[in-house]
Order: sequence, then structure tokens, then C-alpha cells
Amino acid sequence: MKDGSLTAPEELGVLIKATQAILHQRMDDVLRPLELSVPQYACLQALHDSPGITSSELARRAFVSRQAMNVLLLGLEARGLVERSDDPGPRRERAAALTATATALVRHARAEVAAVAARMTSDLAAADLIQLRALLTTCRDRLLTL
Repeated sequence: MKDGSLTAPEELGVLIKATQAILHQRMDDVLRPLELSVPQYACLQALHDSPGITSSELARRAFVSRQAMNVLLLGLEARGLVERSDDPGPRRERAAALTATATALVRHARAEVAAVAARMTSDLAAADLIQLRALLTTCRDRLLTL
């Protein structure tokens, strides 16, 4: 626009990005005492929810590159939270699995992150949550078609 003001869709994009940044910070705040970063948590949660998942899919779910995921997995392995197979599988990826320690940590971390999400949505009615989810899903899916 000539006057420098944002269009309604642009304002929405800025609001979504700002919300994401604050959510990430609040998640970091509750995960830090557990000695986890948000990407580490996302990785552990994905391994918990989808055993046998590939490193490439882990990277997508944690919003990091495949190279960053490899470094992340090495760190989690060094901490005894992840075990990786010695034999490379498809595309030379080594399968990763949670240790018992990690499983307990994921449960605790998930409760902390759930509390953050609950706080974020605490002023929304159930119907609003359903509508917001549907609208954001539509926006995400539309961007995937670009």
C-alpha cells in the first residue's frame, strides 16, 4: 500500500509470526529447567509419538535442517536420551529410539508445554478453538500449494 499500512492478510501474517515467537519463548522458558531446547523437545516428542520415524521426518517436525537434526541427535545420544542403530537404513539414516530416561522426560516436558498452550488459549471458548484450528489449517494448507 502507498501509505505504508499493512493489508489485513499482512497484519494476520505478522500476528501469527509474533504469536509463534512468543509461544517458542514460553516453551523455551519451561523446557530450559529440563535442559531441553524447543527443537530437542520436538525431536523427542516425535520419536515418542512415531517410533521408527526417519531423521528427515524428525527434521521436518522440529523445523530444522537435516544437518541440524543430525547434530541434535548426536547431542541427545551423548546425554543418554536417544539410542541410534549402528547400521544405516534407507538413505544411510540411522534409526533412533528413545531411552527409558527420555520417555520419562518427554512426559514431564509435554505436561509443561501443554500448560503453556492451555494458558495461550485459556480465554477462548471450545467452539473458538475448533474454528481457529480449522482456519489456521486452511492457511497452512494454502501455503503448501505455492
